[in-house]
This record gives sequence, structure tokens and C-alpha cells, in this order.
Amino acid sequence: MNRLKKITGLSGRLILVVFILFLTFSFAMFQGGFVSWFIFYMALPFILYSILLTFYPLQDVEANREIHTAQVRQGGDFSATATIYRKYPFPLLYTVVSEQTNSPSLNKRLAGQQQKMIVPGFRKKVSWTYAVEQMPRGEHVLEGVHLEIADFFGWVKKSRLLPIQQTVLVYPNTVEIAYRPMESRYDQGSTAAPFTLVKDTTMASGIRDYQPGDRVSWIHWKSYARTQTLRTKEFEDRQSQDLFLLDDRRSSEKFELQVELVASILQSIVRANSSVAYLSVGHTRNYFPIIQTEEHLQRVMYHLAKVQDDLDKSAEQAIGRELQRMNTSSLLYVTSELSVDMVQAIRKNAKSLSNCTCLVIANKGEPLSKKEEDVHQFARSKGFIVRRVSPENFAAVFTEVSRQ
Repeated sequence: MNRLKKITGLSGRLILVVFILFLTFSFAMFQGGFVSWFIFYMALPFILYSILLTFYPLQDVEANREIHTAQVRQGGDFSATATIYRKYPFPLLYTVVSEQTNSPSLNKRLAGQQQKMIVPGFRKKVSWTYAVEQMPRGEHVLEGVHLEIADFFGWVKKSRLLPIQQTVLVYPNTVEIAYRPMESRYDQGSTAAPFTLVKDTTMASGIRDYQPGDRVSWIHWKSYARTQTLRTKEFEDRQSQDLFLLDDRRSSEKFELQVELVASILQSIVRANSSVAYLSVGHTRNYFPIIQTEEHLQRVMYHLAKVQDDLDKSAEQAIGRELQRMNTSSLLYVTSELSVDMVQAIRKNAKSLSNCTCLVIANKGEPLSKKEEDVHQFARSKGFIVRRVSPENFAAVFTEVSRQ
């Protein structure tokens, strides 16, 4: 249907050009005189060019795209060069080239930047370099280069999509976080925490560099006496402790910050030579049972580049089955909005938990509403550690949590 519409539209434009030719010729024949024939001969080159342009084969035009930025982070710049090749050196005048993509977020960024008018003339090869600033996170498919040519007065216009499908993956931003294994503890308050922990600090398995927030009792004083450098004892339970990271893809204006925090946490854990299990719940459940190497991390980053805030299930349906099979003592839950249902679902299904920390994303300076305060207090009464984090203190997430 679209092709038929294009053909009929082009035929209509050709009929218009032929009609203008007939009109100017008839005027010159019947009117006579220098002026009439001058008008005819002045219009003739433009009319002939329009007729020839109608039959110019765009099917023989090809395109190629070279992407200059192989890996892009959210908010970074993307640049590419599109090159058009053609077989016949037919003179082209007003030629508009533009990128075509099916990504709504990228189309917004491309507004006003994706089109460029060039005048190829007789050249068989024409290149066009463009840049897109502030790239949005996601998987963006570049469908091809849209080419549109026209004559002097716009009587004849032809267009074609030159297919060059390429995928641009924009990863979430990350911040450097100093990872510290989460320490299981009782929550202080009027209600006793339901989590229990037997912690043996009598047998040190090694020592490591001191980190802010380490207990004084864990400092290896003999090493300090020899080297004048603070070192901290490592215990067996700290080495063997596994962490389970959970985040929900609840629709929120702070979802991008949530993705950034999750990506930063996972990166810090892997670079600290530790391991973590990760569950991302939304319209689909994405479970990564172990993330320990850079290869594991890249798979998760690919997921985080494409993930959307599409949670449309209850908390029990979203996490119940996975938490029942979970065999870890520490749970780190990242969300943009803590809910009573999620707290109850975690408490009901995670039987082996000894420590659960909830990181709630907040914008800088955002006040805590009465409803949110009640939910946070409810979670604390059940033994959860609840902390609101904003972008400026992402880097101190583990340090601050350990001091809670």
C-alpha cells in the first residue's frame, strides 16, 4: 500500500511537471513574442531536470555507517559517520539525509540533529558526520539512513530508506563504591529482630587494609607495630558470606538512579573479588545466580542497559518463588519506593535471612513524606535496616550501612 502510494504520488508530480511544460509551450505558441518564448526557454531546463530526476534510480544508492563511539554510557556522547555511495554521477541538488530509529527516547535526542541537507552535485560518494549528546540508557536500533532528493522548486520529490541496521547499547552510569561485606546485626529498638546470627570472631583467617568504619577490636595491632600501617583482621564468616541483591522495577521517575546504583554495587562487588546473586523483578524476572567475574558482570550490564520500569505484579508474585529457594544470610534490596507488601513478602519467603538492608532511592534534598516514614518504621520494626540514598552519597553506601 505504501509503495503504491509512493508510485501514484510520483506519477502525480510527473504529470504536474509535464503540464507546466505544456502550459509554457502553449503560452509561447499562442502569445508569441520574445517575452513568451523567453519564459518557455527559461523554464525548460528546470522542467527537463525534474523529468530526469523522476526516473533517477534510488535503488542503486547504497549507504554505510561507521560508529565512532564503541561503548556509550548514559549521558555520554555518540557520534557516527554515514556515507552514501551511488553508481551514476547524476547531478543531485537538494538532498536531505537523516537517521531513522525505532527508539522513542533516541528520537527525542535526535530532534533537530538527525537531518542534514547536502548538495552532492556529480559526486558519487558523500559523507555525513553527526553527534548525539546526552544519550539515553537503553538498546537503540538504528534502522538506516533516510534519503530524500528534490528538484529546484520541489515539483518532484523522491525518498528511500537505505537499510543499515546497527544496535547501539547505552550502559548505565556507575560510580566507584568501596565494597564492604554486609555485617549481620540486630536492629536496635523496642521490637526484637527476627533474624539471628552466630558470629565467630575468635579465628582470624587473614588481614587486609584498614577501611573507615572497621571496628577497633578487629585491628591487627601486631602488624601495625611492625609497619605503622593499620590492618584489619579477616574472619571466616566474612570470607564465606554470600550476598543476594534484589531490586524491583517499579515505575518511578527515579528509576534511572536506581539502575545506576544497582550497576555500581555489582561492579564494586566483582572488583572486590567477591560474589553476589542478583534478582531483577518486573514484567519478567531476571535472575543471575552468581556474579563473580567480569564476564558475569558484562551479562548483567547488558540486562541493565535494556531494563525498563515495568513491574505490574504483586510483591508475592514477583519475588516469592526465588526468595524461597534463596540460601543466603544477607539480602540487599534496592528500590525507589519501599512498600509494606514487599517487606512482608521478603520476611515470609526468605527463611534463612540474618540481615536485610533496604536502600531507598531519593533525590537530593527530597523530604520524607508521612506515608514513607510509616513504611520505613514498619520495616525497621521487622528487623530491616532502611536507608535513603541519593546520588551524591552512592559512593558511601556500604560504608554508611556498616555504621548503622
